[in-house]
Amino acid sequence: MAAAQDTTSGVSASRDFDIPAQSLAGALNAFGRQSGLQVTLAAETSRGVRSSAVSGSLPPAQALSRLLSGTGISYEISGGTAVIGSSDAESVVDTGHVSADGATVLEQITVYGSGQGSPGEVVISAEDLEQKKPASIADVFKGEPGISVGSSLPMSQKVYVHGIEETSLAVTMDGSRQNNKIFHHSGTNLIDPGLLKSVGVDAGVAPADAGPGALGGAIAYETKDARDLLDGDGFGGFVTSNYNFNSDTVTTGLSAYGMQDGLEFLGYFNFGNGDNFTAGNGDEVGGTSTDLLSGLGKLAYEFDSGDRVEISHEQIRDHAPRPFRANIGAIAGRPAEPREYKLDRQNTVFTYTDSTPEGWWDPTLLLAYSKAQLEVPIIPRVGPSYPGTGTTDSLNGKFENKFSFDIGHIVAGVDFYDDEAEYEDPFDPGKEKSRNLGIYAQARIEPFDRTRLSFGARGDTQKFTGTTGEEWSNSGFSGNISGEYDLIEDLLVAKVGYSHVWAGIPLAENFILNPGWNYGSGPKPVTADNYIVGLEANHNGFTLEGSLFQTDLDDARTPRYGVLLGVDAHDVRSRGFEIGGGYNWGDGYFKVKYANIDVEIDGQPADSDLGTYLATPAGQIITLQAVHTLTDWGVTFGADAEIALDYDDVAVGNQPLEGYEVVNAYVEYVPPTHKNLTFRAELKNIFDETYADRATYGQEFGTVTPLYESGRAFILTAKATF
Repeated sequence: MAAAQDTTSGVSASRDFDIPAQSLAGALNAFGRQSGLQVTLAAETSRGVRSSAVSGSLPPAQALSRLLSGTGISYEISGGTAVIGSSDAESVVDTGHVSADGATVLEQITVYGSGQGSPGEVVISAEDLEQKKPASIADVFKGEPGISVGSSLPMSQKVYVHGIEETSLAVTMDGSRQNNKIFHHSGTNLIDPGLLKSVGVDAGVAPADAGPGALGGAIAYETKDARDLLDGDGFGGFVTSNYNFNSDTVTTGLSAYGMQDGLEFLGYFNFGNGDNFTAGNGDEVGGTSTDLLSGLGKLAYEFDSGDRVEISHEQIRDHAPRPFRANIGAIAGRPAEPREYKLDRQNTVFTYTDSTPEGWWDPTLLLAYSKAQLEVPIIPRVGPSYPGTGTTDSLNGKFENKFSFDIGHIVAGVDFYDDEAEYEDPFDPGKEKSRNLGIYAQARIEPFDRTRLSFGARGDTQKFTGTTGEEWSNSGFSGNISGEYDLIEDLLVAKVGYSHVWAGIPLAENFILNPGWNYGSGPKPVTADNYIVGLEANHNGFTLEGSLFQTDLDDARTPRYGVLLGVDAHDVRSRGFEIGGGYNWGDGYFKVKYANIDVEIDGQPADSDLGTYLATPAGQIITLQAVHTLTDWGVTFGADAEIALDYDDVAVGNQPLEGYEVVNAYVEYVPPTHKNLTFRAELKNIFDETYADRATYGQEFGTVTPLYESGRAFILTAKATF
């Protein structure tokens, strides 16, 4: 019987596994990629041994246990590494290689990976989130220079992947479609990162089963389940609270969860209140107070047959005075007084899965409803103010099945969405609708030794209804192919990918809907082409990687209120490269990454105004991260830095974007005798830099004071788990 010691929080988070029975070395190679763990295996241990098949959504420790079932081989998981022992302890010869628990092992095979995805895949795991303790989506993507988050306010933050705005990506929350174009001064998807267990990003090339509209890739947010927090039947809970001394903000989270005889439940509630924060220049940034309320409820039942049903509801609201334009500090000569923004987002998801899939039958049924609403007073230049309300909602779903066979699997299915964008006020209400039906298939196979391929296609048909009631129907096809090849086995991997995406006609922003638009022959469907090629090397804990990428968006719709601007569109190109390296020594790691991203709109340097809902200037970003844990003492030290270089490739008449350097550090203590307690002290923006994140609106315009990030902030956090 395999024995395990689970010492990392990431090991309890479920991942999707699909590993057919095969040679043990091949199976552990696949396990390393799909689990995100480093695998150390004694070469003699694997000779002549075959693994058991593993399929389904499982914690890595459970998946590894199943894979080794019947082999008599033990394992240990510690510090992000799975150490596979010997099937015959008496045959082990001392070669000087020692595992994490002191056991002697033979010649090593080391495997790295983060799952079968596109070459541009980025995975923010449960372990990563636990280490980062993110307070906003910007914190979630910290350390990834190819992913930028504009604005210092959670309610006006937007995510950019290789400079491309997230509304040109397929964004899902627990599988439910999320893209929301409400108001160009607010964010797109307000998310409480305390709810998250993982985030997956396909930068550029995305698979067909990522969903419709993956023009520049995909972002998949996944929230926590009871089974992520418990090892088996039982009950638990936690309470966490932190205090930010810069803004006198207190944030408190409460959760209770349980599993019993197939029944699972989870409840999570989080609220935060505080004042405006102070920027690095010592000035208070108006409209940055905290008034946040969020919650998540999940109920699931797994029948003896393995059939599993789950329903979840997640909701978040931000109601507070914000800058007149919530993503801008101020504009010269324009209103500067704050106004009340009331932003609410909700997401309800029903899923059916089979937790005991067999070969050709591994179904998923998902039905979901998402909604985002913003209410803000409209203040005309003449006359009294009046309320304006924008609402975007989506009824969406899919049915798919995974067909597994010896060399991989194929996911095939159908999906749909019924989206609506509506604006309500006493004078100019408007509405657009979009309905889409898609059929797709994506294969992920290992046809030869050292070769992994993913390819797929989807066809979509869409009916678009304009504010005038006119309708247009369009159809199109999308395709993708990507692959990995081990140039030097267990050392050097080559990656390449391409996709062509048809996304139909996107809905316009709620607050600029014009019931009098002249659509002419109708807006054009948006298409995209993505290219990526890269290399990755791994050896004894060292990692070195690099990639070249390009994304081309054609006829990307960017309507404005003017009568003739309902069909306004632009062409966008993002291209550049990323390089990175690091070293993982078991109890810690160091990483450094660099991204150089050039974005053009209609052949000219992008700016953040023309690029609304399209793209933003990016330039050169460097990130550094270092973490080390003193295991015996329960103390972890961490630090990170982001360096944005000066950027002068701007449109004629615009000013260069200034660079900045921001450094953060923390220390965390988990008492060895009371591991249910966690204490953390953070110091953010140590050198009190005055800056706005590179993706924040308006920095290239001389009349705009951008929305600055917080200055130096000391944060204390305490968490107790029961």
